[in-house]
Amino acid sequence: MNARPAFSIVTCTWNSAATLADTLASVQRQTWREIEHIFVDGGSSDATLDMIAAYPGRKRVLHDVRGGISRAMNRGIEAASGEFVAHLHADDYYLGDDVLALVAERFASARAEWVFGTIQVLKEGALVPPWPLRPFSFRALASGHASVPHPAVFIRRRMFERVGMFDESLRYAMDIDLWLRLGRIAPPATVDRPLAVFREHAGSVSSANKVKARQEEFRVRRRYLRQAPLAFAIYCLRYLKRMRRLRAEAAARSAY
Repeated sequence: MNARPAFSIVTCTWNSAATLADTLASVQRQTWREIEHIFVDGGSSDATLDMIAAYPGRKRVLHDVRGGISRAMNRGIEAASGEFVAHLHADDYYLGDDVLALVAERFASARAEWVFGTIQVLKEGALVPPWPLRPFSFRALASGHASVPHPAVFIRRRMFERVGMFDESLRYAMDIDLWLRLGRIAPPATVDRPLAVFREHAGSVSSANKVKARQEEFRVRRRYLRQAPLAFAIYCLRYLKRMRRLRAEAAARSAY
């Protein structure tokens, strides 16, 4: 095994035993073997740490990392030694054994600083068909017409030195903030294929707090108003429509 792996996969855990096995198996099955797996644990009291201890391969475990998901993801980045960094949470898993090999080839062929593909959502035990991959531009991202699915994102580690890491003051939209900083200076290469599965359930942060998540996303996107004023105006129209729908849904639920 090389002294420096190509990929650093960061997995944040906290009492994740119910779903972690799928995450671990999907990384272990990868045909690309130059991997280090970094686990950032928030103080699990279930079988999570036992599962990680039994997990073979090159790994590092950061224990009792508190302070929220952004801080946990940043500690994983700081611990990474690979050329490419990805965050694969304990709810998610890679879709296919050749994901890392495909991403490595895309980095090489496009000479890209970051790469992303599509995802599939696992909802109520069934995989939802993936959303089509829209053409990327900074303006499309700023307006909300293009999206970047976090489990399918891979970033050259040196880019964090240029744009910074996740904003630890954010709870919901820290990934959108990072994509906007990256997209402003370096267009990504894309892979028009589902690379990962996102498991949606009632405990998902973005699912359980949709109104707060949308409000924080608005504040994040407003930071980039000067770089893309028309795109932000377009986003505002989308934001108002979505907030009306979310509030109507909340009112309907409270009426029962």
